[in-house]
Amino acid sequence: MSIPRTLTKTTLTAIAMATLSGCDTVVLSPSGDIAAQQASLIVWATILMSIVVVPVIVLTLLFAWRYRASNKSATYSPDWDHSTSLELVIWAAPLAIIIALGALTWVSTHQLDPYRPLDRIEAGRPVPEGMEPLVVEVVAMDWKWLFFYPEQGIATVNQLAAPVDRPIKFKITSTTMMNSFYIPALAGQIYAMGGMETQLHAVINKAGDYEGFSANYSGAGFNGMRFRFLGMSEDNFEQWVAKVKSADDALSRSAYKVLAKPSENNPVHYYSKVAPGLYDAILNRCVDPGTVCMKDLMSASHHGGHHQDAESNDKQSTPDNSSNHDMHQEAHHAH
Repeated sequence: MSIPRTLTKTTLTAIAMATLSGCDTVVLSPSGDIAAQQASLIVWATILMSIVVVPVIVLTLLFAWRYRASNKSATYSPDWDHSTSLELVIWAAPLAIIIALGALTWVSTHQLDPYRPLDRIEAGRPVPEGMEPLVVEVVAMDWKWLFFYPEQGIATVNQLAAPVDRPIKFKITSTTMMNSFYIPALAGQIYAMGGMETQLHAVINKAGDYEGFSANYSGAGFNGMRFRFLGMSEDNFEQWVAKVKSADDALSRSAYKVLAKPSENNPVHYYSKVAPGLYDAILNRCVDPGTVCMKDLMSASHHGGHHQDAESNDKQSTPDNSSNHDMHQEAHHAH
């Protein structure tokens, strides 16, 4: 078999395998609108970059074959060094692609800002007026995930559920190590950091059982730091909430301290009740009794700084009494 024919078959096979391998990947066929928009961005960016990459690869192989040492019929031009037309193509095409990619990225960066509340359920379906998002507070632990549902007053370990076509507002933090909260079918990853809160707005459009995990290495139990995300109808979600509320365990602060100890491959666990303000205490590092919360410490520091500035300004604006006395004495003698 000739070299060109072998090369052609190999190239076509590689393209076919790459295409088929991407058919079932959740990143390019997600079930949530935000993830779908991100997948579209990946596809368009790949297409734009391929406009340069593919021709370069093809021409490299073609030139290598056309101007091989054994091909005596190939044109030999050792003194050729410039072509205005070729220079225009070489510089204009990448410049146009860079401009297109820049515009696409700029628009998408604002539209897909994880802190931005959703304005649509999916393409052509805006969020119904008056529909409030489901709030879920997420805590990345060693090595498990804890989910609070403040509206429902429940908590779960390694299982997350949400109604289909209802916006979700995630508030995300971590106990110690930095992790990355990622549900490929729902939206892109976002980091969880101790003492800080990040946010993510997303929506699931198809009922199903989806995988979630940490995409940032965080120690020995990282590989088992996985959870299930359940997309449900509204009725099924209410039944799920009722199931969690029927659990025997309550998540008190003392129970949380036990849960916070490092452990691996934790099973799903439900808590029917949650101690008031527990998520806020985790975020502000004040779960233990008597510990000053970070927000209170920062608030006191902030107001203390203003108080000191005010005292300094008062001292500068108040004239010295002895100076005033001297001025009065001089005026009296002059008189």
